[in-house]
Amino acid sequence: MSVEESPRDAFRRFVRTVLSHWNGRSGSRHDADQAREVYQSSTMGALIDGVYEGDVSVGELLRHGDFGLGTFNQLDGEMLVLDGVCYHLRADGSVQIATPGDLSPFAAMTWFGPDSVDALKDVTSPMSRSEVTTAIDDMGRSPNLLYAIKITGHFSEVRTRTVRKQEPPYPSLTEAAEGQAETAFHDISGTLAGYRTPDYEQGISVAGYHLHFLDDTHHHGGHCLDFRLDHGTISIGERSELHLSLPTTQQFLSSDLTPSGLGDQIRQAEGG
Repeated sequence: MSVEESPRDAFRRFVRTVLSHWNGRSGSRHDADQAREVYQSSTMGALIDGVYEGDVSVGELLRHGDFGLGTFNQLDGEMLVLDGVCYHLRADGSVQIATPGDLSPFAAMTWFGPDSVDALKDVTSPMSRSEVTTAIDDMGRSPNLLYAIKITGHFSEVRTRTVRKQEPPYPSLTEAAEGQAETAFHDISGTLAGYRTPDYEQGISVAGYHLHFLDDTHHHGGHCLDFRLDHGTISIGERSELHLSLPTTQQFLSSDLTPSGLGDQIRQAEGG
């Protein structure tokens, strides 16, 4: 690591430069339309069918938001974007900052800042995952809208899994998830981030809650399976627009996006 500038700071500087170039002022978060939007590349149905090769780069994703989640080509670990920095959470437990040229087969991005947060809740006593999600349900206006979610604080436990890099011919996501690496973190501070998506979007996205975790040291994380929050803050941002960008790769064009039992497959793959 450079003494003068860390990779994380260098990447943040790159992001600020790109956003300034593309948006002229302080970034797209000041555009009222984009502040209501979730930009999503590809669909969960495609990921379930083993479409693990995307043509959208991290640099392109960061033009659509400073917050989000997804995965990387070949299903190589989990993606989490916080404050404009894209983290690559690998199955071996390591965390790296993704490069602008890294590609993704699936991701969902939005702008999440002080001017776009719709509700805040301080948590002063321990809450289970189900208690937290019930509180978030109460904070939102309607289950028919999208919500970006950020939970920061201290956790007595966070249970995660991280998918391993796959090689062609690619298995389905449910098959790939059978070999996932699971980790339980205890007495740890960090951030859970992701979305609550309406049930009617199952197959397009992940219906219900989809959260990824990153600890405060930025050394550990993964797709969240369960957690217990000791204390912290819950922030949600209401979103009423979905920008769905579909790939035109041959793998996507020839994929079966409406298999039987799609909802059950997504729940099994996501650990729900």
